[in-house]
Amino acid sequence: MKFFGRDLVASKWTSHLLAGIVVLVIAHMLSGALIIASLAQLLLVLFLLLGWPRFSSMARLLVIACILMSLFAIWRLPAPWAVLHEAAAGFVFLAAFMTVLALLRLPAYRSKLIHRCGQSLLMQPPTWRYPMLSLGSTLFGIVLNFGVLNLFMSMIDKANTLGAAQGRVWVQEVRRRRMLLATLRGFTLAPLVSPLGIGVAVVLGNLESLTWGELFPYVLASATVLFLLGWGCDQLAGPRPRAVKTALELPSLMPLAAFSLLLLALVMLVFLLSVLLSVRLPQAVLIGVPLGAWVWLAWQCRGLGSAGVGPATVLLARRLPNVLGGIGNEVVALGSGAYLGFLSVSLLDPAQLEGVASFLASFASWLPILVLLLIFMLAQVGVNPIISVTFLTSMIAQVELEGVSLPLLAAAMLTGWSLTMVSSPFTAAMMIMSRFTGMTALQIGLRWNGMFVATSLLAAAVLFRLAS
Repeated sequence: MKFFGRDLVASKWTSHLLAGIVVLVIAHMLSGALIIASLAQLLLVLFLLLGWPRFSSMARLLVIACILMSLFAIWRLPAPWAVLHEAAAGFVFLAAFMTVLALLRLPAYRSKLIHRCGQSLLMQPPTWRYPMLSLGSTLFGIVLNFGVLNLFMSMIDKANTLGAAQGRVWVQEVRRRRMLLATLRGFTLAPLVSPLGIGVAVVLGNLESLTWGELFPYVLASATVLFLLGWGCDQLAGPRPRAVKTALELPSLMPLAAFSLLLLALVMLVFLLSVLLSVRLPQAVLIGVPLGAWVWLAWQCRGLGSAGVGPATVLLARRLPNVLGGIGNEVVALGSGAYLGFLSVSLLDPAQLEGVASFLASFASWLPILVLLLIFMLAQVGVNPIISVTFLTSMIAQVELEGVSLPLLAAAMLTGWSLTMVSSPFTAAMMIMSRFTGMTALQIGLRWNGMFVATSLLAAAVLFRLAS
């Protein structure tokens, strides 16, 4: 009980530190005061120290890597403190970004609409089960992030009973595999097409000359191709459904339509704040998402008086440790990846940077394909995509690549990032899938997803080559 109490207190303090980081990042964004940015970085250090006992071994290794890289930068660079401050600013921003996205989980898990959407998706006929589950997990992934995998996989196990398979064990196993893959592949499309996603935040945050409007057509085309390929692989892998003579009542898609409108309202709120406050889209997310989560929660509590405003505020304050207490590993993984990627570029001297830029520019129209394959291959040996994408975008921001389309290059990075999430055994998505299936992440990537990944890489390469 003593250790449980300590863990509860630590969770409470780490959640408060993350909330404080969000407030300070927003205040710095609106005021530009340097002292506020320094306070946010101080809170980040306190968060890392207090959360250390609860971090996973991988998160601890990443923190150690950040410390060692910082010491090397202090020894190597003539003026290291400004560089370390800027690198830490990227860590702080992603910590705040992950925190505000996590706030959406509270109203989402309380929502009856979410439950109805899940039931509607699982009750689809075999022909439409893959596309509906895939699109549904994409939409849910925008709100719940990795939480959508735990939610959908739990619902799949509850719905996919032996009775539903008419006593045929092999049918039950095939259905489970196909529904799990539909969920995983759909979830990995969310970071590719969502303006609220981490991948988009990293790319747009480092490439300030690039806008979401320029990027969106390319990522939408990429996501559409990956979705169709996943559907095609599902049809080839599964048995053909028998013709059903009796007419079956299809579940209503109205809950999914209502949820789509809810997401659209949230996205439009973020875009509106971006215009009104004259800030970049990732920065507008820091204000729009908490506001949207609070309004959604107030709507759920509207029957408790004060139009739900007071009860929603109290509920959010009480549940903050539960919502934010478990995201420490995600914050460290993403923030340290950005930190290491930025420092890696900063440690290159101008001559080396020009040399790397000249090397990349020599590939010209082949560069998007090269970048996509590079991100994919590095992820297979444990290099998180956020490190490679941050390194590439930070470097590209400092040099000029003639003859290369910046939106196309950014789309290739995000596509490579998406494909790593269904193939690399080191990604959180594959680890969650491994825990549910009892198979290793490597087996899932090769045996279950091998054909999809191979065809997707080939199709993406052809697509980006044609676009170039």
